[in-house]
Amino acid sequence: MDPLQFVISILLFLILFFGIGFILNMLLKTTWLPGLILYPLVVLLIVSDVPLKGYITNPGESLARLGEKLMGLLMVDYIILGAGFIGALLSGLSIQMLRARGYRMF
Repeated sequence: MDPLQFVISILLFLILFFGIGFILNMLLKTTWLPGLILYPLVVLLIVSDVPLKGYITNPGESLARLGEKLMGLLMVDYIILGAGFIGALLSGLSIQMLRARGYRMF
């Protein structure tokens, strides 16, 4: 992977998940929903080639394939996905800080 593409991917995932998490936190009046629930689901959709229905109808095989796919990722992929997770956590921290200082969303 080109170093410039790597840096842009890190920034893109960080900002993308921060923005989505911030908006969801603001609308749903939660703090950690994007970081703890939605982010793992998005990573599951990005990494896995099994449809979501497969995790319900055949969980053993689907989870085994997901484990294989996760083990096959490169360090670059983990860093990029980690940047997205940091963005989701930062959105929760920023909403928490704004609420502590008296800011009301709606």
